[in-house]
Amino acid sequence: MKPEVDYSLYLVTDSTEAILGNRDLISVVEQALQGGVTIVQYRDKTSDTGVLIRIARALHEKCKQYSIPLIINDRVDVALAVGCEGVHLGQDDMSVTDARNILGPSKIIGATVSSVEEARIAVERGADYLGIGTLYATNTKKNTKDIIGIAGTRKILESLSHPTSSAAAKQIKTVCIGGINATNIQRILYQLHYSPFSSPSPPTIKPISGAAIVSAIIASSTPKHASSLLRSLITTSTTHPTFLPSNFSPSPSLPSPQTLLNATLTLHKTNPLTHNMTNLVVQNLAANVALNIGASPIMSTNGTEARDLAALHGALVVNMGTSTPEALTQYKLAIEAYNAVGGPVILDPVGAGATAARKDALRFLLGVGYFTVIKGNESEILEVARASHIPIPIPIPSSSSTTTPSPSSSPEQPQPQQQRGVDSTHTLTHPSKLSLVKTLASTLRCTILMTGPTDILSNGTTTLSIKNGHEYLGRVTGTGCTLGTTISAYLAAAAAASSTSSSSSPNDSHGPESKDEVKNIGVLEAALASVLHFEIAAEDAAASLDVKGAGSFVPAFLDALAAYREGVVEGRLGEEWLRGRMRVE
Repeated sequence: MKPEVDYSLYLVTDSTEAILGNRDLISVVEQALQGGVTIVQYRDKTSDTGVLIRIARALHEKCKQYSIPLIINDRVDVALAVGCEGVHLGQDDMSVTDARNILGPSKIIGATVSSVEEARIAVERGADYLGIGTLYATNTKKNTKDIIGIAGTRKILESLSHPTSSAAAKQIKTVCIGGINATNIQRILYQLHYSPFSSPSPPTIKPISGAAIVSAIIASSTPKHASSLLRSLITTSTTHPTFLPSNFSPSPSLPSPQTLLNATLTLHKTNPLTHNMTNLVVQNLAANVALNIGASPIMSTNGTEARDLAALHGALVVNMGTSTPEALTQYKLAIEAYNAVGGPVILDPVGAGATAARKDALRFLLGVGYFTVIKGNESEILEVARASHIPIPIPIPSSSSTTTPSPSSSPEQPQPQQQRGVDSTHTLTHPSKLSLVKTLASTLRCTILMTGPTDILSNGTTTLSIKNGHEYLGRVTGTGCTLGTTISAYLAAAAAASSTSSSSSPNDSHGPESKDEVKNIGVLEAALASVLHFEIAAEDAAASLDVKGAGSFVPAFLDALAAYREGVVEGRLGEEWLRGRMRVE
């Protein structure tokens, strides 16, 4: 009879010197078993058959001591000789059907898949589980032909749970593999709806069953500790991964004006820290914007102090205006520090599509941590989608467009336009933008803001169009970047207030009246409130008689940001006022 298997922490061995070194594989695996791995795959592509059988037998004895199944990679003959629990087959190995005929119905057979079609075939042929990947390129997968990322993995999971899929497809177990370690395992499982992190999972996606780990355990000098840490990251914080802000809750509908006003009140009362890792061009304006909305700014590109700053319950803005190798190293340190304590992190992928170096920088950043909000113009959000392996909607040519599609362009993936500096191109229709932003937010399980004449904000559940703002914002360097600062302040305030379970003093008649009102200020609400604060203030500043153009707009804008906050705090700007000013649908 086939054993019940827990696939949550799936160890794949690697006997190469680069990973294992001169240590004994049997000893390393035993330490990993002591640390909590739930299934082991013996993978060795170079040793002779006799050596494989000898090591596999020794591994099997150790695994049996801990009641953990042993799977052999590729070699059905070795699995037969050892009598272990099963095999794992790649696309170039023996077929699942042939392996089943040889091994019989009681053995576990896994199959590597990287596409919907490969998954369908593996299920039809009787695989017990699927190894889906590769998520990210790794040292153990140097010749990988398919890096599919989170989006590609989700696509396979969605196909398995489709209403027309077979019962076998809906029931099959799944494991993701490729570049998974202690710094990203919770984020990956969260984005793939690992069931303890998502209750319930959306009906459109089959939750991943576990994660396959290679180097993070085998290359570790302390395999038991590495396994124990990974096991803890999987099994603890089962409903709220550590990197999520405490107020994270997908909003099902358009937030009420009162909730948005409560967000501004909470910001004023909290005076949160906004940590900006941004370029020199923007720092002065960003600091002044933060002060006038009621936040406390710090402009620091030193990632080594981020752990201390993250402990102050603020939020981090990573602005890609500077994307040197040294800057990326500092960004990584800061992102990991804020993720470790659940601090909100905002990514502003400035000019992400302008150069190959910036595209590489974006892919690097998306791989090192979780972003609560990603904010960018159309070109930048398109580049985030490409880096996330998400299909791009086909641009609809307009009479003003001079772009000619290449004859070799795929109908599913139109050729990207080259971004000029930080300027945005405009190629998508409004419905296409809505679809793209919602899909990207749903895939990355974060909130996406695409800025433009009409801003689009989505958390994957609710997607909003925002038509506030003024053209002067596009004529001043750094206003887009300072919107990121504003968003960070609102997110930090809402998260801090939620975590303390107390939002106001009993003597403050203008503060939010109950804990429930603070709990209602989730990421989408805080982001929307910040955009409205920023853009309504811009409208008010532009209407000032003293403003003659972009030069005189900036000081008036700073004044208007402060006036908005003060008006809300003093009760002069209330629910009816905001309902009349906000243009959101």
